[in-house]
Amino acid sequence: MPTEHPRESAPALDELIFVATTDIAARTKGRSMRLADFDEDTSLGWVPANLGIGSLGHIVDNIPYGSTGDLRLKPDHSSLTRVDGIPGRPPLNIVFADLINTDGSAWESCPRTFLRTAVEQLRDEFGITTRCSFEHEFVDMSAKGDHHPFSLQAFRNAEPIGSTLMTVLHRAGLEPETWLPEYGRHQYEITVAPTDPVAAADRAILVRDIVHDLFAAHGREATFAPMVAPGETGNGVHVHFGLDDEDGNTLVFDPSRPGRISQRAGSFAAGIIRHGPAMAALFAPLATSYLRLAPHNWSTARAFLGLQNREALLRICPTNESDGRDPSGQLHFEFRGGDIGANPWILLGTILRAGMQGLRESLETPEIVEGELDLDGTHASLARLPRDLAEAMDVLRSDEIVSGWFSPALLATYEAIKRDEFASVQTKSLAEQCEVYTRVY
Repeated sequence: MPTEHPRESAPALDELIFVATTDIAARTKGRSMRLADFDEDTSLGWVPANLGIGSLGHIVDNIPYGSTGDLRLKPDHSSLTRVDGIPGRPPLNIVFADLINTDGSAWESCPRTFLRTAVEQLRDEFGITTRCSFEHEFVDMSAKGDHHPFSLQAFRNAEPIGSTLMTVLHRAGLEPETWLPEYGRHQYEITVAPTDPVAAADRAILVRDIVHDLFAAHGREATFAPMVAPGETGNGVHVHFGLDDEDGNTLVFDPSRPGRISQRAGSFAAGIIRHGPAMAALFAPLATSYLRLAPHNWSTARAFLGLQNREALLRICPTNESDGRDPSGQLHFEFRGGDIGANPWILLGTILRAGMQGLRESLETPEIVEGELDLDGTHASLARLPRDLAEAMDVLRSDEIVSGWFSPALLATYEAIKRDEFASVQTKSLAEQCEVYTRVY
């Protein structure tokens, strides 16, 4: 029997299509229209001040964008995706859009353009391409009873949601790889295959929205919030990426060097490690993000490169060499600091820019930490990440290289949102702060 192509089912012309962007708060927003009226020339109106809507759902004060001005949502037709098979829900046709000015020029604060520009710079300046994927962890807040990590029982307790999720993602062309019960209480993880950076970030956005939609359709609630309660296991968004030449040959693997990473890959990693503390406000942008970024939490509190170390900001991942498999094309990095509050386009765009800075300065490969961390001794000098969101914003502002990646208007809007958010939740207990973000994400 022939295998059905994931996107083989034809949409009905009376369906809607959602033209989408994702904002600083990492929430998917946009406008819909009849699919029958959607064509190559379609663009829809948008408002610059919408960028100023933070995680708490309001436009913050003192941003560069006010009640005047207009933009267009310009669809990228290569991102058009049809999501079908969620019980009780009509099919979802969704296309991601770039934010452009009304004259067709790129808008200075478009997050998707921010990533695409980084991809183009990496290729044009260094001849490097990359394939990336995002891993998402989340919690089933509706689940009852015990949860044993990684167990068949926990897997079966989530049925039929798990099987349906994998089928829906496959049919949508998102190439799901694994679905598993994770270590945390009623925590699960979903992974998808690597692809080019912009498509990978688009997939990350779709995965989180599909999970929410599917759980809601089953009368259950899922949250990707970095911490659902103080003391619980955190939810991360881990980014896997390699470095290749323009013909797809690996630039990472060098068996003669420490960690088996090449000099170029080491310089790339060094840029990420050097600028990691300043990037924290971007990859861990919620007040409760810093409850997760703590020592001995299988997360990271220090900026370092680790060999198969799950407390590293940047991890050199293992290779599968069983049955004679070649490790060279497998060796890659995993960035482990991110969480659901980070816009995937901005998150990946900053990782690539930090790596490029390391290449420009020909930085030496950073110390590769092997084995467990010894923060009271051998590894006490490793650079600390900020301890809270307010400190993270200060560190971001103090790093002229990282802050210089953004248009002044985007950076000012970002800072206004995050300082407003931090001030708003500081009146609440840690448990209440976790509850706020659990509802949002």
